[in-house]
Amino acid sequence: MTNLTSLLVANRGEIAVRIFRTARALGLATVAVHSDPDADALHVRDADAAVRLPGAAPADTYLRGDLIIKAALAAGADAVHPGYGFLSENADFAREVLAAGLTWIGPPPDAIEAMASKTRAKELMRTAGVPLLDPVDPATATPADLPLLLKAAAGGGGRGMRVVRDLDQLKEALDAASAEARSAFGDGEVFAEPYVERGRHVEVQILADTHGTVWALGTRDCSLQRRHQKVIEEAPAPGLPESLRETLHTAAVAAARAVSYEGAGTVEFLVTADGRPYFLEMNTRLQVEHPVTEAVFDLDLVALQLRVAEGAALPPTPPQPTGHAVEARLYAEDPAQDWRPQTGALHTLAIPGTVRVDTGFTAGDTVGIHYDPMLAKVVAHAPTRAEAVRALATALAGARIHGLTTNRELLVRSLRQPEFAAGQLDTGFYDRHLDTLTGNTPDPTPAALAAALAEASPGPDAPLATRLGGWRNVRSRPQTRRYTTAGTEVEVQYHPVNHPGIRVLATTPALVTLEIEGIRRAFHVKQNSNEIYVDSALGAHTFTRVPRFPDPQDRTEPGSLLAPMPGTVVRVAEGLTPGTPVTAGQPLLWLEAMKMEHRILAPASGTLTALHVATGQQVEFGALLAVVQEEPQS
Repeated sequence: MTNLTSLLVANRGEIAVRIFRTARALGLATVAVHSDPDADALHVRDADAAVRLPGAAPADTYLRGDLIIKAALAAGADAVHPGYGFLSENADFAREVLAAGLTWIGPPPDAIEAMASKTRAKELMRTAGVPLLDPVDPATATPADLPLLLKAAAGGGGRGMRVVRDLDQLKEALDAASAEARSAFGDGEVFAEPYVERGRHVEVQILADTHGTVWALGTRDCSLQRRHQKVIEEAPAPGLPESLRETLHTAAVAAARAVSYEGAGTVEFLVTADGRPYFLEMNTRLQVEHPVTEAVFDLDLVALQLRVAEGAALPPTPPQPTGHAVEARLYAEDPAQDWRPQTGALHTLAIPGTVRVDTGFTAGDTVGIHYDPMLAKVVAHAPTRAEAVRALATALAGARIHGLTTNRELLVRSLRQPEFAAGQLDTGFYDRHLDTLTGNTPDPTPAALAAALAEASPGPDAPLATRLGGWRNVRSRPQTRRYTTAGTEVEVQYHPVNHPGIRVLATTPALVTLEIEGIRRAFHVKQNSNEIYVDSALGAHTFTRVPRFPDPQDRTEPGSLLAPMPGTVVRVAEGLTPGTPVTAGQPLLWLEAMKMEHRILAPASGTLTALHVATGQQVEFGALLAVVQEEPQS
């Protein structure tokens, strides 16, 4: 038995904070590492000690195994937990940790190596009798093989993945997937397999000790995905026949035993619409969605990882599961704008209810450009699936999140969507429903009125006339406020006391209570600089004050393409130079930010008259990238 005393987490953000929580409960000292942008991050503030990794890019910091091992030794740690992502599935790093005399909180390096390449892992699983999809050679693919799914051999998280439905697009998709895989994992190998329409992503959590015991801890469904990255996960996977559950459990245990696995891991499967399972990959680490399994089995998987690493034996069988758990990933992104990630200050993050919230942020923190835009994981557990889904949707709907656009409204609508509520899940959910789930935004007028009244209210102790807008010598003239919200300008007019169709019941700078069509509504208001945030049962709105005199410098030349976020130009379309004709919707540039690649498209057909960036160039938000002169209409 090994007796651990101090743990370094070779990671950042939410997962580092989550691991530290368990480490403290077990009496372990905690050590964080951080890049320069993360110097004041929550995981750094939360640890007993922290070591700087100079630089900002992951390649210079969280992917530098040598610096992390030096940090562990310098801080007196005797164990390293890799979390997920970064070096968590790097066999060489695991070997170097062990060679330094430290305890590795993960599976043996040989097991990691065996599963590191999806192509080699599938060969191993075929030998173990685990069902597989037959690979397709892109060089000989025919229309009968379509659609195809291209996947990076060396990593996951949606990086290096493309769906190909037209053979004419295959070469471009292969090049793009390979370039993205090389950037993310240092390995550009990409393979192809049949893309299963309306399949389900179902996985099995496994836990193995060093004494030969392997647990299969139920199933999880992770079918709701955007850009091949999970958004909503739940345990157990709903609607699976018992025979299929047993098949998945047996296959997962066989996969673990095939590589002499130890610790926590996940075996992922694709289940077709007619119930046939196929092995996808094995993640030799803790998964992002592990809290739903913890809730259902009443376990702490991180604590069990640590005990297994110390040499403890698991009981022969796991505990019995109870109830249902659902997790939603709250991202700083705009689903209606091609899932565009957001950066900036997070002024408020408050989620009510009895849900579990795992996060790497607190109010006042900044979401930067270098890392994944996930703000938090919100988990609800209840006796039934319907109750867990309802509790999670209610908590998210009542959350106050100020400063950044998020996917919160999408999550709430997804949880309340009839197909999801009925357990009819598949990976094409957002392909079919995204427009509906992001459209029909609530009328912002009542919230804008509340914002105007809150702005005009100096406080509850002021005279009534002052609280409702101040004294005016022409009482018949209404007051006017103008805001922008979600790209739309809203103008509201109100009299100091009387408002047609609306009764003002109370108003303070933070809370406005209105009676609208006979229904009493409370609007919570937070004012920050030039923005006003309004939350109510009718929805959440962010209003930006419209200046009386617009700044002429805000105008840009027609056809200007501006950077939608800070990032790095990773590609420029081949042959693109000033004077090149372009067509509407044609990809011109590829910008990488926050672990995602974004296409910059031609806004109209015409001629590229200016190109202001090159491959490898860093750009700031709003930077002028290029100009397209639209061709005149005939």
